[in-house]
Amino acid sequence: MQNKLRIKKIEALCDKLTKRLERCDICPRDCRANRRNGQIGYCRALEKSVVYTAFKHHGEEPGISAKGGSGTIFFSGCNLRCVYCQNHKFSHSLEGTPLNNEELAQLILKLQKSGSDNINLVTPTHFLPQIAAAIAGALRHGLTIPIVYNSSGFEKPEIIAMIEPLVDIYLSDIKYIDTAAAQKYSNAPEYPEYSLNAAAIMYRQRPRVITKDGVMTKGLIIRHLVLPEQIENSKKVLRWIKNNTPGAMASVMFQYQPYSRANEYPEINRAVNRTEYRQIYRFAQEIEINGWIQDFTPQEKLAGAHFKPGFDNIY
Repeated sequence: MQNKLRIKKIEALCDKLTKRLERCDICPRDCRANRRNGQIGYCRALEKSVVYTAFKHHGEEPGISAKGGSGTIFFSGCNLRCVYCQNHKFSHSLEGTPLNNEELAQLILKLQKSGSDNINLVTPTHFLPQIAAAIAGALRHGLTIPIVYNSSGFEKPEIIAMIEPLVDIYLSDIKYIDTAAAQKYSNAPEYPEYSLNAAAIMYRQRPRVITKDGVMTKGLIIRHLVLPEQIENSKKVLRWIKNNTPGAMASVMFQYQPYSRANEYPEINRAVNRTEYRQIYRFAQEIEINGWIQDFTPQEKLAGAHFKPGFDNIY
């Protein structure tokens, strides 16, 4: 009965989101492009979802990938397109495989069959109508594992409020509190306002972490990628997480490398150094933040720049 009710809610959500594609306002860019009629907005997406790769990911946060791995689907395109994006080869383009909703549902079920602990939707915002339809279909055909909404954080709060029936675990970035940095590196000066408001709604929906056999089934994880020369911004982000979402898990990441167009910005054209690492590490400990702090030298091979296209790695 509970599953039938969830499917019904998601189907209603799908109808509402699909109508918005005619004047697309699903994300803060508010392009108003008629994607159903071939018009292209900021994300360049049209009516079909596009997937670059999918596999069982063992490099995500321990809470979602510790055992069977996180069944991760990397969608192509993005509504943010940061200048340093590690996934730039597919997030800054629509390189990948176009899938109709039924095909996407089958991919989700294939990941479940492979033993994945969850379905991890990476950069899903611009394909929300298609994802909602695919998840409803997958639920009708036996999907039982949690859905992870893995977002850049550049979200409309009203959309996050709508998608509660769809999402079990939110995994959202808070990249900046500093508007100048948001403008310079992500062409989105309004990013801090949107990401903080969206995170607050995510937390209202998922105020505590629930686990089963050591793996998350419900909750909120907030990621923050530490950038070179942005230590004060990082401290402000971590303080906000501590003060406003104390029941969430924080993920403090030091995997930054100067990918994509980062070489055009001398101040971020390097990795985080050991001094910056120590400053943030100590600060996170001082405020007793709840979650994970990445090692100073994380595995660079896990960056999206090294992923291969296609779905051959699902087994």
